[in-house]
Amino acid sequence: MSAPLFEQFRANLVVRNAGDISTAYSNITTRLNKDFWDLESNVAHRRQVGSYGRGTAIHGISDLDMVFELPWSTYEKYRDYQGNGPSQLLQAVRGSLKTRYPNTEIKGDGQVVVVEFNKFVVEVLPAFWDKDCDGYRFGDTHDGGTWKICKPIKEIAAVDARNDVTNRNLKHACKMIRAWKNQHGVNMGGLLVDTLVYNFFGQTDDYDAATYKSYGKLFVSLFTYLGGLAHQDYWAAPGSGQRVHSSGKFQKKAKKAAAKCQEALNADTDKMMIKLYREVFGRSFPAEVPTVIKSEAMAQDFSRYTTEQYIEDVYPVDIRYDLDIDSEVTGDGAAASKLRRMAEAFIWLPKARSLRFYVEHCNVPLPYDVMWKVRNVGAEAERRKMIRGQIEPDGGKKQKYESTDFHGDHFVEAYIVKDGVCVARDLIEVRINE
Repeated sequence: MSAPLFEQFRANLVVRNAGDISTAYSNITTRLNKDFWDLESNVAHRRQVGSYGRGTAIHGISDLDMVFELPWSTYEKYRDYQGNGPSQLLQAVRGSLKTRYPNTEIKGDGQVVVVEFNKFVVEVLPAFWDKDCDGYRFGDTHDGGTWKICKPIKEIAAVDARNDVTNRNLKHACKMIRAWKNQHGVNMGGLLVDTLVYNFFGQTDDYDAATYKSYGKLFVSLFTYLGGLAHQDYWAAPGSGQRVHSSGKFQKKAKKAAAKCQEALNADTDKMMIKLYREVFGRSFPAEVPTVIKSEAMAQDFSRYTTEQYIEDVYPVDIRYDLDIDSEVTGDGAAASKLRRMAEAFIWLPKARSLRFYVEHCNVPLPYDVMWKVRNVGAEAERRKMIRGQIEPDGGKKQKYESTDFHGDHFVEAYIVKDGVCVARDLIEVRINE
């Protein structure tokens, strides 16, 4: 029964605002072609790159990348500038785009010009085709200005080639891993996801011909592979060999996902299987078997708690940073203790304890907003009508006070929202005894 679920899961991940994205790309290209090439075209000299260009993006993507090729003579002009030539180049491109978008926030940022639309940003990399290195030469404003090389065409070609020999499973898996990392706050950039999934399919041909029916086994193997990787500061990107840096924090959560997928594979009922897969991949995974084949027994929606809010319904989710939360537990005259440390020794917390949840670590650049959600689960929570689950603003305090009032499983989740996008999240479980 898992095959139609994974097929629907893939369909649920499709980027649903592709029309708006296409319009943005076209308008940016038209303006730059007019100013730098004296040409009327909304497609020439442009290449969609990044996750969207590789065909591995999912709905909610907030950072879109494009390379715009400029004339070689323009490179020679800014290369010979006294001072920071790359910075001057970014300002020229920014000025061009300001003509098209006078009321839009547009800024130069290191290597790119960032155009901030309502639901996403487009990062435009002004670049020059260098046939001698078979790649693009581009400017970097840091350290007084330097010129570097990137090879996104080779990366796209490598991913496409391996996708073809794996029955399109490579890109399907890349998208589904993105759903997992966004659900669990795993700081993995898009190119790192694609690189590691690419490497997984490169070291085994077991799933080259896999269909959706085999996806349960595929993800046990894939998460096991990710969880077993030793820490590296960087990996080599497909095709280009570009360094893809990593914080190295994905392995532990990947191991947990592998175990959960194995549980789902062994589940006695479709209901339990779906519950487990939704815990791994989030709400994009179907809550029931698609209508065309489901039985009456499967006709229920497993999203039981209708009062709960979900961050995906409030903000786009595109995890790009790390967030760690913890809680200080006090009460009954005992010294304050950290909840995560206590959970290693005690399964349950007693009642009548005070809890101060706080942001222990966050590497999101300021400014940003912190949001909290407290969800109560179990019969007593339902009896008291205390399911909760609303997403609430932090008010700048980076902490939230709660208490252990009644028995059951409880979950506290924090979200970091920057520029209208949830870019980091973390969850902590609170189990309270009778």
